Amino acid sequence: MLVAAGCSSDSGSDDGEDKGASASASQSASPSPTVQAAAYQRLPKPCAVLSEKTLDDLAPKAKAGKEGSSDDVSTRGSCSWSSLDNNGVKGSQFRWLNVSLLRFDSDTTRGPGDELAREYYDKQVRDVQSAEGAKSVKAEPVTGTGDEATAVRYDLKKKEGTFKQQTVVARVENVVVTLDYNGAGLAGDKTPDADDLMKDAQKAAKEAVASVTKANGTGAAPSSSASGSPSESASKSSSKSPSTSASKSASKASSKS
Repeated sequence: MLVAAGCSSDSGSDDGEDKGASASASQSASPSPTVQAAAYQRLPKPCAVLSEKTLDDLAPKAKAGKEGSSDDVSTRGSCSWSSLDNNGVKGSQFRWLNVSLLRFDSDTTRGPGDELAREYYDKQVRDVQSAEGAKSVKAEPVTGTGDEATAVRYDLKKKEGTFKQQTVVARVENVVVTLDYNGAGLAGDKTPDADDLMKDAQKAAKEAVASVTKANGTGAAPSSSASGSPSESASKSSSKSPSTSASKSASKASSKS
């Protein structure tokens, strides 16, 4: 009788352990959350995204590009060029060009990098259209430049003259490229033609997007999964307000002329 009771007690204990082990195995077998990795893992050097010919066309009197500060060059970068063509008593032609790059990593909480880039792209387009002091704002889609692109133009009147601002925002995979280009006739020189400036801006934006693709290899494709968190810098704006930057550059140009 004592032996039988002992066996009955041991059998109950084994059943409990088996159930606990089974539950633990079930929990450990649950798949961890994953998200498709971002297609592009690097950015080109921002001051090298445009060819010398393009720079000569858009900013003929510009010196070497000025690279913006970045806490992580793999996720964000920018470069600007300022040009002042002094025509003496006839006035001067001013041009300012800026290219900003912002790359988004995939994140298990926030989502795939290309979707995060798309959200930022939409916000960037809205922000450009609502730039402070912008007049006669027009926006139009641009084809053949990344996965999607929008060109925004507007006039910005300052005491130095009327600036013709052109901004092209483009997204290619998980990277957003913002190209700002503006021009003005200072000290009595004529105001540049906005259509010509926009044509040059779109050409340069297409070139910048191609540089991003080239930096990641032709036909770059995403890996199977990724679970890393995105850089904090990817949630910040990649460029200064076009109106603010243009105003500061114009003031410096005016004082030099």
